[in-house]
Amino acid sequence: MESSDLYPVARLAAAREATAAAGLDALLLTPSPDLRYVTGYEALPLERLTCLVLPAEGEAFLMVPRLELPAAEHSPASRLGIEFVPWDETDDPYAVVGARLGKVGKVGLADRMWAMQSLRFRDAIPGAEQVLAGTVLRGLRMRKSPAEVAALREAGAAIDAVHAQVPGFLRAGRTEREVGRDIAEAIIATGHSTVDFVIVGSGPNGASPHHELSDRVIRAGEPVVVDIGGQMPSGYCSDSTRVYSVGEPPADFVKYYEVLQRAQEAACAAVRPGVSCESIDAAAREVIAAEGYGEHFIHRTGHGIGLETHEEPYIVAGNTEPLAPGFAFSVEPGIYLRGAHGARIEDILVCTEEGGERVNHRPRGLVIV
Repeated sequence: MESSDLYPVARLAAAREATAAAGLDALLLTPSPDLRYVTGYEALPLERLTCLVLPAEGEAFLMVPRLELPAAEHSPASRLGIEFVPWDETDDPYAVVGARLGKVGKVGLADRMWAMQSLRFRDAIPGAEQVLAGTVLRGLRMRKSPAEVAALREAGAAIDAVHAQVPGFLRAGRTEREVGRDIAEAIIATGHSTVDFVIVGSGPNGASPHHELSDRVIRAGEPVVVDIGGQMPSGYCSDSTRVYSVGEPPADFVKYYEVLQRAQEAACAAVRPGVSCESIDAAAREVIAAEGYGEHFIHRTGHGIGLETHEEPYIVAGNTEPLAPGFAFSVEPGIYLRGAHGARIEDILVCTEEGGERVNHRPRGLVIV
């Protein structure tokens, strides 16, 4: 996939227009998904300042440490036609930005900007109100382009290929950490550039949604929650959860797993343009609550995904944002019985004109190995 498709030059102008429409004088984007979204440049997050300065009026420029200039020049940012402003070790890049911007009233800072940098900008641009750049860029980033959707499909296929291998890694007597190591290697082998997370929650550890790998030995008859994801060379992320059982699982687990499957199907079926994010959450929650497991569904139904594993929109009660074609997010209801076991089924969906398109296609039924 060409970087010009994923990171089009026109995105810079779209970000400038959004900045002006939001009443901001400029965006200041340091190394972060925000910077990569606008420029395609995956800059190293260093104590040395790299920053795209995007005024609502006037020319954008990229402050870059001189030793990072070659990397910037070889990145997709070189296609944007903006000035690269290299700075040396004895320079004050914050003062340079302040002098070039002049007197401004309101600036948007990258959501992932370090506090150290935001405070330096506060001193270099005195009197300017600082707000999150995400409030400006969210509308652009939530609505994925066809190229971005294609990248998410590619990521979904890659993580599906890992889940296809998981039954071969699971057996009684192995530790979660041993299984996790095999999964991490498979994530890279299937085309990801990085491993973002590997959750292998066996038995009672499956009741902790964000369980870390441990040295717990997996036992016969235990369910195992496997939630895995990484980032592709495109920059776009994968995230998928499936549940396995090493031998026949407990009867009470089988009972609520069937409920969970129906809940996930109901939420996926509810996806279409115009419905609210919270209504997707409600579709899953109502099925689970009706069967008496409501108190055991302890997190939101989903999160947006793209250049970040977790980004807007969030599929949660209280979020009245209407879905639109191009929105991409997880649908991942869960049921967790503390001290016993738990389960979660997760797919990434893209909202289309017709409804919801899954990018994950592995079977969602309980896999007994």
